[in-house]
Amino acid sequence: MEGYDILEVLEHIDPSLLDYQDWINVGMALKEEGYGPAEWDLWSRRDAARYHEGECIRKWNGFHGSVSPVTGGTIVQLAKDQGWQPEYGGRELDWDDMISDERGIVVDKNWIEGQEIREPEEWDPAAQLIRYLETLFEAGENVGYVTASWEKTDEKGTRWLPQKGSWDRTAGQLIEQLNHCGGDIGAVLGDYNPAAGAWIRFNPLDGNGCKNENVTEYRYALVESDSTDLEKQNAIIRGLELPIACLVFSGKKSLHAIVRVDAGSPEEYRKRVNYLYEICRKNGLEIDQQNRNPSRLSRMPGVMRNGHKQFLMDTNIGKTSWEEWQEWIESVNDDLPDPESLDSVWDNMPELSPCLIDGILRQGHKMLIAGPSKAGKSFLQIEMCIAIAEGRSWLGWGCTKGRVMYVNLELDAASCLHRFRDVYNALGWEPRNLRNIDIWNLRGKSVPMDRLAPKLIRRAAKKDYIAIVIDPIYKVITGDENSADQMANFCNQFDKVCTELGCAVIYCHHHSKGAQGGKRSMDRASGSGVFARDPDALLDLIELETTEELMKQQEDRAVCDACTAYLNAHFEDWEDDISQDDMLSPVQMLRFAQKRAKDGLLDKMVEEARKRARERTAWRIEGTLREFPKFKPVNLWFDYPVHQIDKVGVLEDIQPDTEIPPWKKGADRNKKNAKERKNDRKKALEEAVENGNFGDEPSVNDVAEYMGISDRTVRDRIKEHGGYVIEDGIVRKKECGEH
Repeated sequence: MEGYDILEVLEHIDPSLLDYQDWINVGMALKEEGYGPAEWDLWSRRDAARYHEGECIRKWNGFHGSVSPVTGGTIVQLAKDQGWQPEYGGRELDWDDMISDERGIVVDKNWIEGQEIREPEEWDPAAQLIRYLETLFEAGENVGYVTASWEKTDEKGTRWLPQKGSWDRTAGQLIEQLNHCGGDIGAVLGDYNPAAGAWIRFNPLDGNGCKNENVTEYRYALVESDSTDLEKQNAIIRGLELPIACLVFSGKKSLHAIVRVDAGSPEEYRKRVNYLYEICRKNGLEIDQQNRNPSRLSRMPGVMRNGHKQFLMDTNIGKTSWEEWQEWIESVNDDLPDPESLDSVWDNMPELSPCLIDGILRQGHKMLIAGPSKAGKSFLQIEMCIAIAEGRSWLGWGCTKGRVMYVNLELDAASCLHRFRDVYNALGWEPRNLRNIDIWNLRGKSVPMDRLAPKLIRRAAKKDYIAIVIDPIYKVITGDENSADQMANFCNQFDKVCTELGCAVIYCHHHSKGAQGGKRSMDRASGSGVFARDPDALLDLIELETTEELMKQQEDRAVCDACTAYLNAHFEDWEDDISQDDMLSPVQMLRFAQKRAKDGLLDKMVEEARKRARERTAWRIEGTLREFPKFKPVNLWFDYPVHQIDKVGVLEDIQPDTEIPPWKKGADRNKKNAKERKNDRKKALEEAVENGNFGDEPSVNDVAEYMGISDRTVRDRIKEHGGYVIEDGIVRKKECGEH
């Protein structure tokens, strides 16, 4: 299975904690992943209570595959269910690489010196057990213990095993009786076999049984190793500063450390025990994996075992709590760099990361694009991907040429691919470097960013991406977007991707609700302010409210451009037959082109141009940059599917909306627009009558044709204007005093 060593993951699964079906699923998954029955059998032996010789091979031969096979993913999930957390690297290993993970290593097992273990000369069995009970239990908590044993002989040899035992008395009751037993433990607990010793459970029970479900507090875990030298066990356990409540010598070849884990649930208990065992393993202490259960038996201090004492070596040693110990472990190997003197680098400064987008973003840094819906943020990012792939400019900023990954979380795969082609076509760019763009389609398959980051890193390793674009982030947000600490953790995942891959990460986010014009650019993004303060570059889009006059100008220009395109495609030297002024007049340009048009294509092109001009929206990009000076706001037209810079400057003086109630904003706009429209109509009529080249007295029909409106509308406009009259179909100016 990609990214994992299945047998290594399997080591983190305790078979004794699985039900029968999960155990079968592990076997089926191993077979599906190409392993043999020997691996399944070896792992299954760790569940000594249920293991049966030869059962694995019999079951294995019955696995014949399936349309929906059980895969290695099942093993990974079972390991995670038991608390395993994968450790992600940033790249694949080469043949000559050495595997090294020093996190959590406190003790150098190659140089550890053993610490001697001495049996106590003064022997008070009852006092030993009383101290143990007082350390681990509250007076009212039930204690499980076993004194009866039975002898088992098999291929492993002959050994004594515990029977079911008792759990009906509290620690307080046992302590009271032990204080008055005259040192005879057997009088209180029942006689034990001195060849076998006795056992006790270290977590309190409910008085109804001794299984995991009878445990009332997940307070302690057992650390025991049978494979490490006793004196080294002692040295490693103490060197690890484990938060040990009681340390007991088993009377044979191991120490039993009762370690405080103070878990709040079975799930947390499993996670903490897995973490505990992993740290012990890394530091040279191979733990008996069967000891994970919270109801597990440990050796009881104060009894004899085959001529040796089971005794209490220490209480309350190491760190005082699980939290203190874990924090200490993490801090010992925190992977953080040491402080360095400025003097040491002053004359030999490190090179700055090269620019990805000139004056905006460096390679290996983060950028957020924020804006409201309908701003075309996804198209803007696609334009940027194409600009990077082709090494061209994006919104006027030069881009370094290189490979880019576009993580598509929102669109179905076909729609996403068509968008890229549509943008290429709208930009008019030749797609010469399509190999520089990889698209990872994850619609319907996205996971929270803390889980997506390592998967992304694995897939992107060795691809030499200089940018990864994640669109949009609301699909992968981990936690409450209004929580500063949760969003800080979320944004840290982008740091992880940047650091591991050495590439820029670019992502987009939506604005909060309400008008945005009165806010600073870094305060417009929805949720916690972490969003705006975390990235190295923030580009913020805000919509500009255009006037009808401005949009009419855009429509006129679009008509002229459509006519020009048509004439260029069908005629040569046509510019010689029309003046420069007429080329800027939509009426004259359209009239000129229509006289030459021999098909309906011109009308279609003009109508399409009018429609696109009416649908065009205006936007402004402002920025907050960490590495570069603030740039002058960039004004854009979003002309689906691409953004075009306003090179003429008609958007420069438009001010964004502030917090005005929608009803008042609408009323003010209507009032203003009505007046503007009336003035526009007057100016248009005067232009037609005075400059239409009709002679001194144009007809109503001449004016209507020039303005592109009906005769009736011309008569209404003349009446509204008040400065003209119509006589016998001819338009003329009113004389002074004429009404």
